[in-house]
Amino acid sequence: MTDPHKPLRDDIRLLGSLLGDTLRGQAGVELFEAVERVRALSKRARAGDEQAFAELTRALSTMPVESAVPLARAFASFLNLANIAEQHHRIRRRRAYQRDPATPPQRASCEETFRGLIADGVSPEELHRSVSGLQVELVLTAHPTEVMRRTLKQKYDRIAECLALRDRGDLTVFESEELLAALRREIHAIWETDELRRERPTPVDEARWGFVVVEQTLWNVVPRFLRAIDRELRRSTGRPLPVEVAPIRFGSWMGGDRDGNPAVTAQVTEEVCLRARWMAAELLYREIDALRDELSMVEATEELREAARGAREPYREVLRGVRARLLATRRHVEARLAGRSPDPEPIYDDPRQLAETLRLCYRSLVATGEAPIAEGRLTDVLRQLACFGLTLVRLDLRQESARHTEALDALTRHRGAGSYASWDEERRLRFLLDELTAPESGWPDDLPASDPVRDVVETFRVAARQPPEALGAYVISMARAPSDVLAVELLQRMAGLAPPLRVVPLFETVDDLRGADRTLRRLLETPWYRDKIGDRQEVMIGYSDSAKDGGRLAAAWELYTAQERLVEACREHRVHLTLFHGRGGTVGRGGGPIYLAVLSQPPGSVRGRLRVTEQGEMIQAKFGLPGIAARTLELYTTATLRATLRPAPPVPSEWRETMDGLADASREAYRARVTDPEFIEYFRTVTPVEALGDLNIGSRPARRRPGDGIGTLRAIPWIFAWTQMRLMVPSWLGVGTALEHALREGRQDRLREMFRGWPFFRATIDLIEMVLAKVSPEIAAQYEWRLSPERLRAVGAELRSLFRETAESIRAVTGHERLLEDNPVLRRSIDVRNPYVDPINLVQIELLHRLREAPEDERLREALLVTINGVAAGMRNTG
Repeated sequence: MTDPHKPLRDDIRLLGSLLGDTLRGQAGVELFEAVERVRALSKRARAGDEQAFAELTRALSTMPVESAVPLARAFASFLNLANIAEQHHRIRRRRAYQRDPATPPQRASCEETFRGLIADGVSPEELHRSVSGLQVELVLTAHPTEVMRRTLKQKYDRIAECLALRDRGDLTVFESEELLAALRREIHAIWETDELRRERPTPVDEARWGFVVVEQTLWNVVPRFLRAIDRELRRSTGRPLPVEVAPIRFGSWMGGDRDGNPAVTAQVTEEVCLRARWMAAELLYREIDALRDELSMVEATEELREAARGAREPYREVLRGVRARLLATRRHVEARLAGRSPDPEPIYDDPRQLAETLRLCYRSLVATGEAPIAEGRLTDVLRQLACFGLTLVRLDLRQESARHTEALDALTRHRGAGSYASWDEERRLRFLLDELTAPESGWPDDLPASDPVRDVVETFRVAARQPPEALGAYVISMARAPSDVLAVELLQRMAGLAPPLRVVPLFETVDDLRGADRTLRRLLETPWYRDKIGDRQEVMIGYSDSAKDGGRLAAAWELYTAQERLVEACREHRVHLTLFHGRGGTVGRGGGPIYLAVLSQPPGSVRGRLRVTEQGEMIQAKFGLPGIAARTLELYTTATLRATLRPAPPVPSEWRETMDGLADASREAYRARVTDPEFIEYFRTVTPVEALGDLNIGSRPARRRPGDGIGTLRAIPWIFAWTQMRLMVPSWLGVGTALEHALREGRQDRLREMFRGWPFFRATIDLIEMVLAKVSPEIAAQYEWRLSPERLRAVGAELRSLFRETAESIRAVTGHERLLEDNPVLRRSIDVRNPYVDPINLVQIELLHRLREAPEDERLREALLVTINGVAAGMRNTG
C-alpha cells in the first residue's frame, strides 16, 4: 500500500538538503559539519542514549556564542521549513481526498456534513435556511505571539508555492530545474535575512499586517469557499446559496484594542479605519476593472439599458461609473490620511450603494439567458462585498471598565454631583439611567480631565465619525456589573455615536464568570436596556485570564457552566445570545482544533451565531496559505452548523458532579503552587520571561501594570515563557492531581464513559494530552540545573513528578498506552521536531546563564532572541 506521507518526507528531505547546501556555501563547511554532529547526537539522545545527551549538553554549553548562534539559526531554519512542508502536505492530502471518487467525503467537509445532516432527518428546507443564516465572525487580533518577521513569512510562502508546483505531474525537466533553483534562492535569502525585529511594531503596523492576510489570501479564498458551499447546497437541497449571503465575516482588534496598550490612541483607531477603507476600495477597484473587461455583452434588460443611458455595451458603461466612484473613494481616504480636506465628489460610504448596481447587472444577465456568466466573477464580487464590505474588516473597540469609570467620575465631579467612582452599584445605575432617559447632551468642552479620560472621550468621538459598517462591537474588558455596560451606552450617547455600537461585556476572571449571568439578568430586566438591544445580546468570555487564575481544567468547566447560565438567562428573557470566544493559540489560552472546540460548547450556546478571536501566530497558521485558509473556513462553518442543528444532548447529573469535583481539586492544586513565592521565583529564574519584552513581537506591554507576580503578567508571556523551556506548566498543572484523586476513589469507569460520550470532556482531555506530548522534562531539567539556585530545585523536581502523574492519569482516562496514540500524524510530527528543538533549547540555556552574568552584553541578548524564535518555530502554538 502506498504511504500517503512519503511526499511529506521527500519534501522535508529536499528542503533540508538545500538548507545544508546553503550552510556550506554561505556559512562554511565547519558550521555544516557542526550542525550534522549536533543533529546526530540529538537524535541518539532522543532515542534514549544518555551518554549522547550528556555529550550534546557539554558541547553546546562550552561553545562560543559566535558558533552557537549560527548553529541555533540553522536548526530554527530547518524547523520553519518543516512547518511549511507540513502545511503544504495538509493541502496535498485534502486535494487527494477531493480527487479520488472512491474515498468517502473528508471528515467535517461541507459534503460530509450536509449529507450527514440530511441523513439524520434535517429537512432540505431547514438545512438551506440554517446555512444561509449562519453568522460566524472571525476576529483577527494582534496579540504578541507571532515571532516571525513579515519579510520571512513572504519567503516561506513562496517556498510553499514552489512545493505546490512541484506536485504537478506534467512538469518538464526545465520547469523542475527552475523550481529547484527557486527553492534554493529562497532558502539562501532566508539565511541571509535578519530574523529579529529591530523595532517594536506600532498598532498601525499590526493592522497593516492583518490587511495583508486579507489581501493576499482571504480576499480570493472566501468566494471560492462560498462556491463550495453553494455546490453542496444545490446537491443536498436543490437550492443555491444566495449571492448576498456571507456565512463567515471578519472583524479585527488591530488598532482598536486599547486595553492596557497606551500605544492605541484615538488617532491610531481613526488611521486604521481609514487604511482599511483604502484597502477595500483598492481591492474592489481591481475586481470591477476585471469584471468590466469580461462583461462585453450588448444584450441587456431595459432596466440596465436605462441605467447605462443607451450605451452599446451597457454593462461596461455602468461599471465604468462604479470604477470611477471607487477611485474617488480611494482619493477621499488618501486625502483624509494626509490631513487634507477631500474633494467634494461622490464616493461609496455604504456597501448597499455598490451592491445595488452589481445586482442590477446580475438580474440583467440572468434575464437575458446569461446566468452562467452572472454566476462567475460577478457573483464572486457580490460575495466579497457581502463578506468584506467597504471596510475590509469591522474594527472592534476594547477598553477596560475602570477607564470608563474614571471618565464618568470626572464628569460627575465637574457637575458637582460627587464622585461616580465612589458610588455603589445602585447609585451608579440610577445616575446612568437618568442620564440615558434625559434629553441628549454632549461632553462638556470645559471639563478638566486627565490624559486617560481625554483619550476615552476622543475615542468615542472618533467612532462617531466612522461609517457604521467600519466598526463592530465595543468590548468592555474586566466587566463586572451592569453599570459597566450602561456606562459605555452613556459615553456613546454623549459622543453622538449613531447608530451606537453594540456593547459587549467581557467576563474574564473566574469570579467574573461566576457572576456573569447575574449581571446579564439585571441588564435584561432593565426596561431601557431591553428596549435598546431588542432581542439580541452578545457576551464575550475570556479564556486566557480564567486559565491563568485557576488552571486549564477548572477554567474549562467555569467557562462551560458560565455559558450554560448565560444561555438560560437569555432564554428566559427571549433574547438571542451570541457568544464571543476570546481564545488564544495555545491550549493554556483556550486554543486547540477548531471543529472539536465548537462542538464541545454547551447545548444551545451556538444557534447559528459564533464570534471567535484568531490570535498571533495562529493567523498565519490558519490563513497564510489558500488551501489551509479554505479548510479553516470550512471547519468553522460545518462545526457551527452541526452544533446548531444537532447539539450535544444534556449532560447527565453524575457527570456534572464528577466534573465539579475535578474542577475544585484541580483549581486548589493549581492555586497552591502558582501563589507560592518560591514557584514565582522559580518561574522567573528558569524561563526567559524577562527577555520577552525585547522581542518586539507586539505593540502591547507584557504586563497590565507594574509588578513582579503573575497577577500583573498577561497570560500571553505567562504561557510563552513556559513553552520556551518545554514544561508547559499552565496547560496541565492541577489536572493530574484532580484525576488521580478521582481514580483513587474508583471513578475510572465513569471518567472513561465521560471521555467517550461527552464532547466537552473529550476535547478537554485531548487537548491536555496534546500538550503533555510536547513537554520535555529532560530539557526543562537542564534549565533548572543551569539557571536556578539549588534551594529552588525542589520546585522543579515536584513539577516534573506532577507531569509524570498527569500523563499517567490521562492515559488511565483515555486508555492509551502512549500519549497521542490515536493521533499518529501529530505524534510523528512532535517526534520528528524534538531532535531539532533540543539543541536550540540547550543553546538558549547557556545564553541565559551568560546574559545574567553580563546583562549589558547586547551580543548575548540578540543571540538569546534568536533562540527564542527558534524554539517558537519548533513548538508552533507558542502563546
